[in-house]
Amino acid sequence: MRLKTAIMTQKPNKILIMGVTASGKSALAFELAQTLGAEIISVDSMKVYKRMDIGTAKAPFEKRQVLPYHLVDVVEPSEAFSVDQFLALTEQAVTEIHGRGKPVVAVGGTAMYIKALLHGLFEGPGSDETIRENLKKRASEVGLGKLHQELTQIDPEAAERIHPNDEKRIIRALEVFELTGKPISSFQTQWNAAPASDWFVIGLRREKQTENSRMNARVKRMMEMGLKEEVAGLLAEEKPLSKQAAAAIGYAEMIAHLNGEMDLDETVERIKINTRRFAKSQRTWFKTFPNVHWIDITEQDTLQTVLNQALKLME
Repeated sequence: MRLKTAIMTQKPNKILIMGVTASGKSALAFELAQTLGAEIISVDSMKVYKRMDIGTAKAPFEKRQVLPYHLVDVVEPSEAFSVDQFLALTEQAVTEIHGRGKPVVAVGGTAMYIKALLHGLFEGPGSDETIRENLKKRASEVGLGKLHQELTQIDPEAAERIHPNDEKRIIRALEVFELTGKPISSFQTQWNAAPASDWFVIGLRREKQTENSRMNARVKRMMEMGLKEEVAGLLAEEKPLSKQAAAAIGYAEMIAHLNGEMDLDETVERIKINTRRFAKSQRTWFKTFPNVHWIDITEQDTLQTVLNQALKLME
């Protein structure tokens, strides 16, 4: 049912809603977009993949029939997807949406994409294919966890932001250190500046215990909806999953289960643990974001009250 809204005044035409996993940002984005007559842009590195629906918590098909969603289902699971592609597609989508005279509501929790959206791409040191290939070889031999531990020793700031399963970013951070002798976080000072002024940023926060409970409940729903079957179907496709897609939380653990590496109960618990870990890294990233209009959601708040708070902030 459509939520009740007050008489609208002039609002920003580029709004970004961010928050940790299961914070309620997608529900707010839908209601806010309906209220403003906006279109939605997904800021999520996994929702870009086709047929990866349950584990990425995409908006239900019914909602996507009501409002246009951009940057959802844009590449095959066998393909890689980069922040450069994200920025290019987002710029194109914003231009098209504004060309139709509509505002944009962007929503997501992929911190690297949000940083790039607000500040532009990080211009870091160059690359060295030999170093990179050696690091990839070591990751295969000793495990990605070992490389993440090494990163924690040389650059704890970067290690806290990078998920232990994120091979691409772990290898890049170690590559930069080998190239320059300096941690990659020391080169990222350009991202400490104020973000682009044309995005109005709203952040959603809840008590950590509440957020963890919501994450656990989400994992349970995903299992009931058929996450195991979804992953099995993806593995049965002719082209294998890209490393990026296969490393997604929920998918990586379920792949291990389907390969006989752990039972289903252990798999579900591992998904919950990794989801909470990911949320911790999101919180670390989000603390560095300036000019965020935070909404602290309580147990008593409904979607209607959160929507009203968001509208109030934009007045």
